[in-house]
Amino acid sequence: MEILPQIIFALILLELFEIYLQQAKTLTDLIDKLFVYYKKSIFLFFLIHPAFYFVLGALLYFDAFNFYGVTILILKVFDIFFKLELIKQKYYLKSMDSELLKMMDMKLTFSMKFLALFVHVPLFYMAIISIFG
Repeated sequence: MEILPQIIFALILLELFEIYLQQAKTLTDLIDKLFVYYKKSIFLFFLIHPAFYFVLGALLYFDAFNFYGVTILILKVFDIFFKLELIKQKYYLKSMDSELLKMMDMKLTFSMKFLALFVHVPLFYMAIISIFG
């Protein structure tokens, strides 16, 4: 269990790296930035979410598919596919619901940008620590 602090630190670094790659003032800016990666290659789009692969690998290694482990995976998958859906609606369908359009122009606050860090890291810690109890 001596490796747990290093694993948590690695996840924090990867989450901060994702925050750095996806920094934007509004959700529209974020989707525009992500579309640049998506346009180059769908694989590049998925590669800019390294924390997802790290969490998946760590959960597989520790066999930590408990409530917390599954919850963090579901949150990360929904995050990625929601971004893909917004890209599809904005650039390919060229139509969005009025509620989504209003949401796209909202300013992303500091807490919104770091929400993944504040939610995913504790969930990951609880998933791993519950295995070793």
